Amino acid sequence: MMKMILVLLLSSFMFIACNEKAGTSAVKLKTEDDKTFYAMGFMLGSNLQRLNLNDHELSALYTGIVASAKNKKSEVEMQIYQPKIQQMFKSRMENVSKKEKSAGDKYLADYMKKNPKAKKTASGLVYEVLKEGTGKLPTATDKVEVHYHGTLTNGDVFDSSVDRGKTISFPLNRVIKGWTEGLQLVKEGGKIKLVIPSELGYGDAGAPPKIPGGATLVFEVELFKVNPEPKAAPKAAPAKKAPAKKK
Repeated sequence: MMKMILVLLLSSFMFIACNEKAGTSAVKLKTEDDKTFYAMGFMLGSNLQRLNLNDHELSALYTGIVASAKNKKSEVEMQIYQPKIQQMFKSRMENVSKKEKSAGDKYLADYMKKNPKAKKTASGLVYEVLKEGTGKLPTATDKVEVHYHGTLTNGDVFDSSVDRGKTISFPLNRVIKGWTEGLQLVKEGGKIKLVIPSELGYGDAGAPPKIPGGATLVFEVELFKVNPEPKAAPKAAPAKKAPAKKK
């Protein structure tokens, strides 16, 4: 948690402003260095999205960064407020996760109503086979080759091998639970749509900056090949040592 907080604080320093009197909107990106620092700040600052900070909170955060960077005396007792930082981060992230889960539950229910062919498993995974395959069903220990397109429930794309134009292969038991379960429901050569609740995805932590905590994920996955993991070869019997020569 503290490591994450430090990353977010660094993000805020890069993201908020370049001087005490001007915000990022007033900074002119004239040089390549300016643009490089802006890109760095934009990338790092995206972590702050999880906290839903308002302008006043961002200003307070920036004021503390500037004071510390200029070796000024803190206006608050740091020993008192250091533990409060962790409490605040935890509370904010829990609130974000709760809202995401609520929105995800509604999306799942609506999807089931609008798509009569969709099914729901005991774990809460919702799936719909878009194209029936003709090959074998993979098992959790198989390696699979797929194309996938992943979005949030609002349609924002967070990852897509389709967009990259290159398939990907991986062992099915080394991905999120929703994938491990869902890909075992479609045959080789088929295509499936998975609506994955957060507990089968990235949980309350999410996968920032693109996937917020508690997010429900939507995937379309085309299964090209199933390659079972090779069985381990039996261990060879230890070689017998030649008898030592007599002296």
